[in-house]
Amino acid sequence: MAKWVIDPDHSVAMFVIRHLMIANVHGHFNKIEGTIYFDPANITLASVEATIDVASICTGVKKRDDHLRSPDFFDVEKYPKILFKSMEVEKITGNNHFKLNSNLTIHGITRPVTLEVEYAGPIKSPFGATSLSFSATTKINREDFSMPWNETMEGGGVMVGRDVDITLDVEADLTTE
Repeated sequence: MAKWVIDPDHSVAMFVIRHLMIANVHGHFNKIEGTIYFDPANITLASVEATIDVASICTGVKKRDDHLRSPDFFDVEKYPKILFKSMEVEKITGNNHFKLNSNLTIHGITRPVTLEVEYAGPIKSPFGATSLSFSATTKINREDFSMPWNETMEGGGVMVGRDVDITLDVEADLTTE
């Protein structure tokens, strides 16, 4: 099984969550590292381990980013990393597509998630590296990870949605280790 190393310069974990029940707020974590074992001819044996630096969160608003790093949400001082570890490939859903059952650890709590994954490559870059890309999506309930902070709005509803849409865009380079 080929070993691929996540290229942190070309990888990002993005999220979307509802704000005031009417608008979407987008953000990302841009410090991702990890290893992928993957062979396009043997997808069912794929595995992934990745770490996301929670302090790298960015929504474009410093005050909001600082609040997200606080104990109200991610509590970066206590839980500096998000961990991702695949468990199995559930099934291939078409050309270059599969489902990846995994464990996701956020805020010290591990829960199962299933990602819908599409891959492209491998391809040889002009600089000599052989690379693959993966785009994966899933949805989680942030309260399942002990992040219940919210404010009730006048007339009903809450300030921050519970459901979080997650998209991972990862480029990984073949290693000879």
